[in-house]
Amino acid sequence: MNNAQNSDGGRHLPGTVIGLDIGGTKTHGVRFEDGTAVANESAGSSNVQNVTREQAAANLAELFGKIGGGAVSRVFAGSGGIDTAEDAAALAALISANAPGAQITVVHDSRLLLAAGRAATGVAVIAGTGSAAWGRNSQGEEARAGGWGYLLGDEGSGYWLGREAVRHSLRRMNQGQAPDQLTEALLASCGLDEPNKLIALFHSPETGRRFWAQQARHVVEAALAGHEASQGLLQQAGKDLAGLAYGTLSQLGIRGPVILGGGLGMNVAPLQEAFREHLDHYGIIDVRILDQEPVFGVLKLLREEEEGGGRP
Repeated sequence: MNNAQNSDGGRHLPGTVIGLDIGGTKTHGVRFEDGTAVANESAGSSNVQNVTREQAAANLAELFGKIGGGAVSRVFAGSGGIDTAEDAAALAALISANAPGAQITVVHDSRLLLAAGRAATGVAVIAGTGSAAWGRNSQGEEARAGGWGYLLGDEGSGYWLGREAVRHSLRRMNQGQAPDQLTEALLASCGLDEPNKLIALFHSPETGRRFWAQQARHVVEAALAGHEASQGLLQQAGKDLAGLAYGTLSQLGIRGPVILGGGLGMNVAPLQEAFREHLDHYGIIDVRILDQEPVFGVLKLLREEEEGGGRP
């Protein structure tokens, strides 16, 4: 078991609650007993936008095998791709096999992020395998931006950076230029010996959103080593993510806070700096970087539900 945490200030929350954060790369689960985290584990993604339903079910079963099922009173799950009530119901059905009789709530994963950022109102921005923004104001109004999936958007995400690394490499090839630092790292990671082969690999059924999102690390590493094109990509990613945040803030008529999370958002300093810089251009200064995993926002959401008379 990983180190357990309690992000709810030690306040008592009776019963057994399973919190799930379902991303494009992994499913993170925490078992809370009376408000205290007693198991903290991960398995593969159970987001059906990234894996088959069969694989999603298998990964959920693996995760519950690690953190325990049994007598669970609540399961509160946040996942990307939850755009309709039908999306939520389909995921809840997959989860229910592992927690018979439990009350299951499924929301978009950005809601977990805002709560984990210790905010009841504001905007949460995810920069992970995909990207999205979600927010709420003091009147209870909600708004979203992005989260359309990799074929329609996901600007500033890991997938976007991976794809842009491929495009950068192919443009250099078309211009008769030798592979640069970023291209060489990308080719080595993909097991290829020339940029032209990236085209077939990118369109191959053997690779997909998750594979190319993982290539974002080469952009980050090259940028930190001084590669100007990679630095430009991180700057653009920060600008695009700031645009999602500002669009959501504008819909809600608020000025913050803005909380940046996701694997890239929490760990890539140049992207964080660009994000802050571009929000500052809009006059938004209350910008925070998430300092704990989103799944620990579950306890706050449950508290809000109790205080709001049962509304999740």
